[in-house]
Amino acid sequence: MTRRSRGILVTGGGTFLGDNIASALLAEGASVSLLVRPGVEDRLGPLAQHTRWSTADVWSPASLRGKARLHSAVIHTVGSLRADPTRGLTYRRLNFVSARNVANMCVSDGVERMILISSAYAPWIRRGYILAKREAEDYMRRMGLRATVVRAPLLYAPGQSRPLFYRAMTLLGALPPLSWLYLGRIAPMPVDALARGVARIALSTGDEREIYYARDLRRLIRRSAPRQNSATMDAYIPHGTEALSPYDALDEDLPFGWSPGDEPS
Repeated sequence: MTRRSRGILVTGGGTFLGDNIASALLAEGASVSLLVRPGVEDRLGPLAQHTRWSTADVWSPASLRGKARLHSAVIHTVGSLRADPTRGLTYRRLNFVSARNVANMCVSDGVERMILISSAYAPWIRRGYILAKREAEDYMRRMGLRATVVRAPLLYAPGQSRPLFYRAMTLLGALPPLSWLYLGRIAPMPVDALARGVARIALSTGDEREIYYARDLRRLIRRSAPRQNSATMDAYIPHGTEALSPYDALDEDLPFGWSPGDEPS
């Protein structure tokens, strides 16, 4: 079976990043499954009717058992740029442990490919977060998976109010020749652009490098037109959902994934 017919599993259903990637995959004509944290199923909105979804806790290996079977790839979006060590929510737990559990799920369920939404290093990103993401990248490789890493910059929703500094970085990072240099990797980019690039990576049968940066995603978007128009993608994304905890409402330029509950095990 082809990747498209077998479908793609996306962790982080009901979150800013997971929902955008799922919507981009649907706009490309893919079959999409979502893993949704228990208790937030109502945040899926229209995606609930257009995807197959099930609940699972990425910090509980038992709840992941069998969830990835019959999928061609898993896209792991879960993580957090915030940490609270006093509550056991370290960068390693939030970003590495969740990825480790999902990688183990891929191996046990016979899924060869895992796509990790990681992070590009930038001066404004905390070192602990980057180290946890790099550890997750290394773990995927050690497990023998066909590991694809997307080292994303900070993301924002189009039309979102942002500090002047980040707006300037976005503008400069899109202009040649700066876009060809390091700034092209770290300049904040709109989440819908990243989502379209990730969808193209997941469904592509060629040009499968191991690590992608923002400029690589932009090239993928320009290379071919979407199978459906952007209005189709936008129609799938639920809007106006309320955050359920402080970790669901990250800083306006840092809308990355979900975090575990108040009492981590």
